[in-house]
Amino acid sequence: MDWTEKYRPSTLSEVRGNNKARDALREWAETWESHREAVILHGSPGVGKTSAAHALASDMGWPTIELNASNQRTKAVVERVAGEAAKSGTLTGGSAGRRLVVMDEADNLHGNVDRGGSRAITGLVKEAGQPMVLIANEFYEMSNSLRNACETIEFRDISARSILPVLRDICRREGVEYEDSALESIAETNSGDLRGAVNDLQALAENAEKLIDDVVTSDRDRTTGIFDFLDALIKEEDAEGALRMSYDVDETPDDLINWIEDNVPKDYRGAELADAYDNLANADRWLGRVRATQNYTYWRYAGDAMTAGVAASRRESKGGWTRYGPPSYWSKLGRSRATRDKRDYIARKIAASSGTSMASARREIMPLLSTMTHHCTNRDLTVAMAARYDLDAEHVAFITGSGEDTNKVQSIVEDAARLGEEAAVEGSDGAFEGATRTTPDDEAGDGSGSQSAESEAEGEDEEAGSAEDADDSQSGLGDFS
Repeated sequence: MDWTEKYRPSTLSEVRGNNKARDALREWAETWESHREAVILHGSPGVGKTSAAHALASDMGWPTIELNASNQRTKAVVERVAGEAAKSGTLTGGSAGRRLVVMDEADNLHGNVDRGGSRAITGLVKEAGQPMVLIANEFYEMSNSLRNACETIEFRDISARSILPVLRDICRREGVEYEDSALESIAETNSGDLRGAVNDLQALAENAEKLIDDVVTSDRDRTTGIFDFLDALIKEEDAEGALRMSYDVDETPDDLINWIEDNVPKDYRGAELADAYDNLANADRWLGRVRATQNYTYWRYAGDAMTAGVAASRRESKGGWTRYGPPSYWSKLGRSRATRDKRDYIARKIAASSGTSMASARREIMPLLSTMTHHCTNRDLTVAMAARYDLDAEHVAFITGSGEDTNKVQSIVEDAARLGEEAAVEGSDGAFEGATRTTPDDEAGDGSGSQSAESEAEGEDEEAGSAEDADDSQSGLGDFS
């Protein structure tokens, strides 16, 4: 049995690593009659959002009605499946006739593509007569109207420190012997993703009498190159051999299927290619089921189809050398990755300077900065921002939307550098002196400023501090008022 399912929290008190979010969710449920709002649980995959929703239902004695936005996203389906359940206040079962409507992947709704589903859900949450929980990985992929119609609770990435006791407890229950360093290695590797850590623990425990650090490390490093695997899959291995070889490929099933799909036509022809694509289609259906249900045991069926199935489709021997390459869509993904790297670099600068979390910097502060400095129309403010966060031309261009090589951006970066140097010489607490208003705290001369905010951030416990807690003074946005 999948350990992530076996040890899923049965009550909110068992939810690890997000105490503040857990308590906020409980308060939302207990006060629902007074506000009757839906709630959005958002955060990275694997941090326990869905588990928390079901644990809440168990605590409250509410039966659940589950929907998935990936599959049930049209207006007709939403209104038929969820509408009556969410609007009825007299359903049987549950405390006071209550049921909890849980919609997973609620960020998988994109305007007209969902054929009215997004608008239907927005209308539904405004009129619902039952508690509704919407679960999303990417909060800002959801429409403004849907976000504004709901209460929001952020689930933060789970630290390795919080993952470690969960792994120890599972080992105790399963009778798995381990060295502390082995579990620490698993926790560090999966820092932020509790579900991934439990999956890794189960995979390692099934193949070792005792978990020691050397076993964990060697298992992680003993990988097969993707090009060697493709060559063996397409040309050499039988079904069983291809499947076994895939275990040592350091690619997720979602990525591996794209590698195979783009490269198998280079050697397969006719009926064997048609059979191979039938197997890849079957694998894709299983992967879709994983995304829809969050049940990762379905990965094994996808893996069987995309490896053993493709190998079994081969009709004749293959020889020679083939130039395999990455999936064609990866060129776009590469550009997207570069964009994400820029975004995260800026968020890290803002977080370090302002004493807030990277998540808050990325999701709350950066959009405001972008609006305030759009195309550098407020030049003094843009200079002040670049100086405050020590940004170079590419990062100023990213926030403002201006061209990196334009004279405007280059001159802003130069002025920001001068402003920073002048502030350093004068012993200023920041690079904004003269560019922004003085706050009451500054007039009091307590000298706290950004330095105390940074100290506070360094000592902040990883369990606390959601985006909602960051006011203007903590985020640094007060400097731009």
